[in-house]
Amino acid sequence: MSVLLIPNPTKDAGLAVTRQAVGVLAGLGVPVLMPQAFAAEPGLAGVHFLPEADAYRTADQVVTVGGDGTLLRAGRACMESGKPVLGVNLGRTGFLATCEVGELSAKLQRLAAGAFTIVSRGLLHAEAPAHGWQADAINDIVVFGQTRLHPMDYKVFCDGAFVGSYRSDGMILATPTGSTAYSFSAGGPILDAAADVMVLTPVCAHNVHVAPLVFAANRRLEIIADAENRDGSFACADSSDQCDLLPGESLLVTGQGARLQLIAFDDAEQFHAIENKLMRR
Repeated sequence: MSVLLIPNPTKDAGLAVTRQAVGVLAGLGVPVLMPQAFAAEPGLAGVHFLPEADAYRTADQVVTVGGDGTLLRAGRACMESGKPVLGVNLGRTGFLATCEVGELSAKLQRLAAGAFTIVSRGLLHAEAPAHGWQADAINDIVVFGQTRLHPMDYKVFCDGAFVGSYRSDGMILATPTGSTAYSFSAGGPILDAAADVMVLTPVCAHNVHVAPLVFAANRRLEIIADAENRDGSFACADSSDQCDLLPGESLLVTGQGARLQLIAFDDAEQFHAIENKLMRR
């Protein structure tokens, strides 16, 4: 087996944790790969450097060193190459990157021994027909007014049936994985990561009776920014891919067939994270 390390130099200052991972894996006789961009970094003797696309194709497993954002950015390449990923958490929370630095050696030993399981996480697929824009999201699709100086009006349809009108700062559609991220901060529920659903959560709704709604992942949701809105809106996937929407234009969202494969060492990792990283704050 071989392991591809994807570090985030902003989080991993001086690549100290990455070097620790290299040392553990090398000591276990596991070949370590890294993208060619890190070839000039000192202290990485024995690492095989390859162009990033080749590295993903060659590796058996991927380990990211940073936080949830680092894993999200690597996640698409992992899905395209069909490789499972383990995240080492150097961020503040770590719901996707579940390996803490203090666990690094023990979990890499279990990885090398094959003592792990694979859990799959569903994605969302968004389209803006007026612009030919498409994007996939591991965490969420968000629609916001471009200025955020005043609330926007949105209408939501599910499989063509009218769901409701919302006056809010924005709308979030989150996967179960993303339900502990922005959606949770906006008052959305925490979903079982194994559930095949998505949650619609308004942001700062101007109606105290508005509640988040959970839909089956195979539903087709349409969010329309009302033509009477004073400003345009923008949609983004996982805080990266973005598309501007004019008043009256719509965004279509449904569950995505592709799934992200995460390396897990405990069937209850999600619930441990909820207890230790949310409930005990």
